[in-house]
Parts: sequence; C-alpha cells; structure tokens
Amino acid sequence: MIRRDLLKAAAGAVVVARPGQPDPAWQGWRVDGARANRWLTELARFGANPGGGVSRVGFSDADIEARRWLMGVMREVGLSPAVDPAGNILAKIDGSEPGLKPLLFGSHIDSVLNGGNYDGDVGSLGAIDVMATLLTKRYRNRHPFWVTIWADEESGLTGSRGFLGEISQEELGRVRPSDTVPLGELIGRVGGDPAAMATYRHEPGSIAGYVELHIEQGGTLDQARIDIGVVEGIVGIVSFEVTISGFANHAGTTPMPGRRNALTAASELVLAVDRIVNRHPGRQVGTVGRLDVKPGARNVIPGEVRLSIELRDLDMAKLDRLWREIKAAGDAIMSRRQTAWEASPRPTNQAAKSDPKVRATIAAATRSLGLSQRVLPSGAGHDAQDLARIGPMGMIFVPSVGGISHAPQEFTKPADVTNGINVLLQTILRLDQA
Repeated sequence: MIRRDLLKAAAGAVVVARPGQPDPAWQGWRVDGARANRWLTELARFGANPGGGVSRVGFSDADIEARRWLMGVMREVGLSPAVDPAGNILAKIDGSEPGLKPLLFGSHIDSVLNGGNYDGDVGSLGAIDVMATLLTKRYRNRHPFWVTIWADEESGLTGSRGFLGEISQEELGRVRPSDTVPLGELIGRVGGDPAAMATYRHEPGSIAGYVELHIEQGGTLDQARIDIGVVEGIVGIVSFEVTISGFANHAGTTPMPGRRNALTAASELVLAVDRIVNRHPGRQVGTVGRLDVKPGARNVIPGEVRLSIELRDLDMAKLDRLWREIKAAGDAIMSRRQTAWEASPRPTNQAAKSDPKVRATIAAATRSLGLSQRVLPSGAGHDAQDLARIGPMGMIFVPSVGGISHAPQEFTKPADVTNGINVLLQTILRLDQA
C-alpha cells in the first residue's frame, strides 16, 4: 500500500490530535499484523539458505539488497529513509512541540551465518508497521519519531556504536578477522560516510528514549506460555581469547610423566569454567565456545590450544569476581600441567538496565491489550544496550518457539509478532504523551 492509499483510508475517519491533546480513541488503535508478517516473509528472501533461514551478514551483498528493499517499504508507507554516516537507516517524522527530544524505535536486519528469519527483523519491520499505523491515523506526535535500523548488529553493534561516536578512525581502518577490507570501506558500501564519523555522535541526554521489540531468543516465554517479556536489562559480556602453550612431541615415544600437553590443560580449564560459574547462585552463564588444537595430528601431543571464554550477567561486579576465580584456577592448572597460558580480554559489553519508567510503560501497554507478561533479563546483546547510555531504554520480547535462535529453525508465531508490535505501538503512544 502506497502513502496515498494509507491517507485515503484514514481521511474523514479520525480525529487528529492537537499538541498535548491526544486522540481519545488512541488506546483502541491496532497495527495491521498481517502486513508485518507478510514483510517478514518477503525479507527472508534476501540471503535465504537452501535448508531454511538466512545468511545475511552485515555489509554482505544480501544485506545490501535487503536494505534497499527495506527502504522501499519505508517509502511505500510514507517515510523518507536516509543513511547516516555510520551506515544506519533512519526515517524521521518531526514532532509538533518544539524542543522535545526524539523517541527512537527499531532494530536490525543483518543475521549471523545460517541464522533465522526473526532475530532483529521483527523489531525492524514492527517499527515500520507502527509508523505506518500512525501515519494512517494522522497522529500528531509531540516528540520527533525516529525509526532506526541499525547496521551490522551481529558483528559487534557496529551501527549503534557509530551512532554514539564510539568507532575510532583506527577501527575504521582495520580489517576484522571475518572481513577482507577495512570496516570503513564496508560502511561506505551501504551508504555511510566513514570520513564524517570522526565528528558524528549523539551525546547522553540527546534522546527522549529508545524502545526495541525483539524475539526472546530463549525459551522462558514459550515454555510458560507468556505473551510478552518486559526486559529488566541486557547482560554484560566479558570475554577472553586464551592461548595455552605446552610442548608438541611424539605421541608414541614420549612417556606420560612429564608431558606438557596443552589440550589436557585446556580440558581442565574448560571444566573449571563450568564448575565455577555453576557454583554461584544467579542467572550468570559461562561458555567456552571455541577450541583450536595445534598441531592437530592424532600422533602428536598437542603443543598449543586456543580457546574462548565468555561470561554474561546483569551484574558487572559478579563477572569480575567470576573471572578472578577462573584466573586463579587456571594458574593452578597450568602449574600442575607444566604449561603456560595467556588470556587477552576482548572489548567488554557493559550491562544495561532498562529504564524503570519505560519498563512500567511497556507493562501498562501490555495490560491494556489483555496480554500476559513477565519481567526477565536479556541474555543476548542488543543495540539497546548502547542506546541506554544516551537515554531511557526499554525492550519488548515476544516468544521464540522452543527457545531456538541463531538457527534456521528460529520461529515466532504470527500472532505473537502482531502482539509485540501492538505493545510497541501502545508504548510509543504513551511515551509520546507522557
């Protein structure tokens, strides 16, 4: 449906709100859920894998094609999208009251390799559906409204970090391990302007708020048959790249006593991570997700092992305590196994609590729709945790069937998608009028 059709459908049927006097019928407004679910199906074509799901990695050809399609959808509903210097797609509607700061809502559309069709997509298309609904209703928003589609979320929140001015010129010139050209060139490919990023930033206090709709990516809501998750916060992530050095030697001629086997030391370390994280009460998690063994021959004692250690929790102090315990256990293991180790920290994702007022607004919107809800943390990282550093942040979760995400089997029921977008609509209306 193009913009003139949307406006024609609305003409004569809606009382237009004056600044400070919202349309009394707004609490009954609902989105066109079928439209958003149809968009989800169409978006899934870009980067589609033969076995299901998508590989639409940020800045890839599939991502570029999907972004072009998405901007076309935005134009069809009456928005005017543009790409900011960091490569984010922004569509802005001016507010009716001068001096009010913008309300932002959106997500991302890039995926991991062999990912699913809902992670990020639900929030992105949901934001467009909300804006299309408000345009149809001829709603006069008090605050400026910005629909935000963040670039390259999966590779490290690239777009939202760039929005905050936190990508250095050195990082723009660096080639990341998964890429073949510098990050700045990749941002330029999608219409960004890396040269302008040195002065492009949004400071703390520059926005009125940010709300992101997202699939849960876990099984809590699905298992409990709860409609909506009200996110209390996004976990912090502390991670390390670990190298364990032993001594490679012949597997048949080297006696067991005195071997400096890097893999047996690594195995003990993996179990230590699991044991230490499990013995503390709470929701913290610890993962060793990668193990590279060298030389990797069946008849050679492993001389080097590289592995990753990742810890997640809402409490950054707890993560620090866990790491100190793991470090002490690792030192003891290496001494006993006659090996050495080095742990290099990766950039830390700081935990971000959602804003209590935004959280309460989401809860009120959910109740107004007659939907069940539960407060829960996000175990995954999101662009919202960056936005929380410049303004009030909130997140809305909808169920992931079976708790599956980052996989072709990722699925959220169409009715749950529609529920989530309606909660986003009612949340944005309440925040705008507060």
